[in-house]
Amino acid sequence: MRLGTGWLVLAAASACAFAQDASNPVVASAKEIFQRQSSYIVAAAEQMPADKYGYHPTPDQWTYGKIVSHVIQANFGTCGMLSGDGPGHGPAVTDTTPKDQLIPILKQSFDTCQAALDGLQDSSLGATITYFHGVKKPRARALVELTDDLEDHYSQMASYLRLNGMLPPSAKK
Repeated sequence: MRLGTGWLVLAAASACAFAQDASNPVVASAKEIFQRQSSYIVAAAEQMPADKYGYHPTPDQWTYGKIVSHVIQANFGTCGMLSGDGPGHGPAVTDTTPKDQLIPILKQSFDTCQAALDGLQDSSLGATITYFHGVKKPRARALVELTDDLEDHYSQMASYLRLNGMLPPSAKK
């Protein structure tokens, strides 16, 4: 009898979770991408040795530290727009900020984004926001920018890790 009750509770909880995602499918899907990519980026940032943060494959490409600092700045900026506060600003970082200072700020930027995503509803994605450079865009543009930017920059980080003889986090699964 207990087993039957357990399955019933599990089925009811699953139905509630599905109904919640079904009413907010765009944000729910973006959150899945965000959570996957943010965990990969943090792991990749931690994996690269500090003395390799100045590494870049060619003179025209960004350094590893520049990628990490850009992700931080983009996260704070974009997630400020998602939360409705306008482009946000986090702690000042540059491509030469040391790894041991970048990692906690990177994690903080992802926490800021998670909070913004947790408060976001599909019904608010059509609202007009002030985007970068003062341009007016729908809030959906910032959500797409967030997920696309994380996927783009993780692919850079994964390539740089491979070029330095390391297996990126996504390949370890």
